[in-house]
Amino acid sequence: MISEENEIGMTNPICEFSDNPRLSKAMAESPDEIRSYIAQLCKTVKDLSKIGAALSAEHDLPKLLQMILEQAMLFTNADGGTLYMTNDDQKTMRFEIVKTNSLKISMGGTSGNPINWYPVKLYLDNGVPNHAMVSAHVALTGETVNIPDVYDVKGFDFTGTRAFDTKTGYRSKSMLVVPMRNHENEIIGVVQILNAIDHLSGEVVPFSHAAEEIIVSLASQAAVSITNTRLIHDLEKLFESFIQVIASAIDEKSPYTAGHIQRVAELTMMIAQEINSVDAGKYADIHFDADNLKELRIASWMHDVGKITTPEYVVDKSTKLETIYDRLNTVQARFEILKRDATIAFLEEKLKAAGSVKDFNQIDNELQERLRQIEADFQFVKIANTGGEFMAPEKIAKIRQISENRIAVENSVGPILNDDEVMNLVIQRGTLSEKERQIINNHVVVTIKMLEKLPYPKKLRRIPEIAGGHHEKLDGTGYPNHLTEDMLTPQSKIMALADIFEALTAKDRPYKKGKTLSEAMKIMTFMAKDRHIDPELFRIFVEKKIYLTYAQKFMDSSQIDDVNITF
Repeated sequence: MISEENEIGMTNPICEFSDNPRLSKAMAESPDEIRSYIAQLCKTVKDLSKIGAALSAEHDLPKLLQMILEQAMLFTNADGGTLYMTNDDQKTMRFEIVKTNSLKISMGGTSGNPINWYPVKLYLDNGVPNHAMVSAHVALTGETVNIPDVYDVKGFDFTGTRAFDTKTGYRSKSMLVVPMRNHENEIIGVVQILNAIDHLSGEVVPFSHAAEEIIVSLASQAAVSITNTRLIHDLEKLFESFIQVIASAIDEKSPYTAGHIQRVAELTMMIAQEINSVDAGKYADIHFDADNLKELRIASWMHDVGKITTPEYVVDKSTKLETIYDRLNTVQARFEILKRDATIAFLEEKLKAAGSVKDFNQIDNELQERLRQIEADFQFVKIANTGGEFMAPEKIAKIRQISENRIAVENSVGPILNDDEVMNLVIQRGTLSEKERQIINNHVVVTIKMLEKLPYPKKLRRIPEIAGGHHEKLDGTGYPNHLTEDMLTPQSKIMALADIFEALTAKDRPYKKGKTLSEAMKIMTFMAKDRHIDPELFRIFVEKKIYLTYAQKFMDSSQIDDVNITF
């Protein structure tokens, strides 16, 4: 940090007037005037140095533009000013900030008052350059224009200025218009300041040559800062757009999970923003600033990026026998073969019965019973295949019993259900086998590996940690790293809650229908008690009615019912 005594203005030889013989002699003749002039000059040099550093440090574009215009007015003691920025089409300039101190007018920038004026045309409708408007002329030519009195000038049209004066009782007089030229020699905007006020008399005076040089210098620094800020914003926008494209690609990889990432990201941000208003409990001291929220938003958009390596047949597995296709149809064909073989066997038995009507009726009855049993076995397999209810031990035993039926296909005899089909059909919950569940779970490991390879700026370096913790649980039974409560960031806990709530209520999953609000919240209440999610965070989720805000935006109206949870 540079001390006040060592700033550029204090070390400039001009400011050390006590050691300068010529200045000392002048001071002897008119000491007060010379001292005042030199003090003002030193202050200007110091202020230029300070504003240069400030412009370089400010990356909020509206604040930066406000700073540029206000400093230009301050340096020249101007009463008013306008800052224009060229549009991308390079054919018009928009009003960014308009200020007139004496009229208390402040629009654009950080004022919160919008400017609804039409842009300044750089070219007329016939394509001719618009040199009649002084701001357009400066933008087109790159020349600085210094006008002592706008009412006494030729070559420029000040009809609009005169109309403004008539309406407000103002008197526009001196004007200085300076281009802002970036490092590529492009005019990116114009600074226009109005009515320089003399410090002593308070009268409006022309802008001096010294003031003009100061504003030209300031405009040059401003253009570089604006370009740098725009570049930073464009890169950040590109980065976030790229992230959302990747997330959309992952969502669209499966028609059943399309929109999952977006919904989790939105719900995550809803919770985080509500936490900023909490004034009691363990989250009262947690506040997410703009950088924290940006980091969390990116992490939530990237939390499932590892699914890009997960096979579609696992992500979309709607039944237990599904791989590339649902193998139930193949199994059904085998049951039809079993029926055929049974029919053939009973027909052969009829031939052996030597025409006895009684034996024929008995054989027919036995055949029909056998066919009913085969069909009942298939229907049992069909129901088991849906994965819609818990597979009790007796049901698992039934599947194994059914698999003992054998059929002959292409001169070989084999079980009606092979080992892989049995293994899948006896899955106790859902449709995924243990191996497939591990494949699904592995997407978090892949997510962490992928995100850790990206070079982040300092304020975004926790993205892999935050995104990689969304399947962890407070009791350490989550995955992939079995982290406990004190090892998890608040952001990971937020995302975990959002991910679970979205999964419970999503109505587009192939293996289940979306639960109602009350059903989902009941399940999450048990999860909070079991410390699978953060109980305090869930309390905020309930008391702030975040679940209802989300439901009204993303859930079907048939899913929205009354929720009654008390703490």
